Amino acid sequence: MIVIIRLFAHFRNGRFAEAERSFPEGVGCREVVLALGLRPGEVGILLVNGQHAPLDAPLKEKDTLALFPLIGGG
Repeated sequence: MIVIIRLFAHFRNGRFAEAERSFPEGVGCREVVLALGLRPGEVGILLVNGQHAPLDAPLKEKDTLALFPLIGGG
């Protein structure tokens, strides 16, 4: 199945801003994060189709997964 992935901030470094990727049916957000070479603890905000979702949320065909890194500062 195809999942549209949008990356933000430094997640784009050496990757992409937006891409369509193919995954097996029933893939979850966690598996996509790991497939991108990211650690789950690095993800600050995760959206599926514009709605906040947990890391273990399942994905469906043509879902859009947006990943924002944790941002520190002070």
